[in-house]
Amino acid sequence: MYAETDDPWGFRTRWYEQRKRALTLAVLPEPRFGTALEVGSAIGLLSAGLAERCDRLVALEPSVVALAEARRQLPGVDFRQGRVPDDWPAGRYDLVVISEVGYYLDTHDLSALLDYTSADVAPDGFVVACHWRHPVEDYPQTGDAVHELMSERWPRVSRVEEADFLLDVFHPTGPYTVATRAGLVHPEE
Repeated sequence: MYAETDDPWGFRTRWYEQRKRALTLAVLPEPRFGTALEVGSAIGLLSAGLAERCDRLVALEPSVVALAEARRQLPGVDFRQGRVPDDWPAGRYDLVVISEVGYYLDTHDLSALLDYTSADVAPDGFVVACHWRHPVEDYPQTGDAVHELMSERWPRVSRVEEADFLLDVFHPTGPYTVATRAGLVHPEE
């Protein structure tokens, strides 16, 4: 995909992509995170927004061309070349972002990705997932199927559901609300 252009999906120019990035950053339930992992960073546009909200960002991307562009733009991000689940960068993450990646994986590899995520997300961490909902013949999964599998593993904190994409935030250790965390609501009330 990157052989002819460094932005084959129009990440820089399409309002759809710009808006989806803004929504992804807006649904993050904390203002700041320690260490985050972005699975599938492409050319680093979402990475830029995540890096502003994280002490450390590890970003994994299979495309060498996309990684070169991302590294040029964001030298402070720990970009790594690799594919999930095989090249999962083990660590402890306060935030794991899986955006537009899950539907590329068959059921076995998607399950392995979710296993790695479960093992490495911090006890009070979050998993954010965003996926295209329209059918694509070459994808082994649909975006809806990916999010359904995730919701079977982890409680959902919030959801943005549109005809074009799903954007979910999961809190693997249980219920969570931003207002409760801020002390505006007390769980016993």
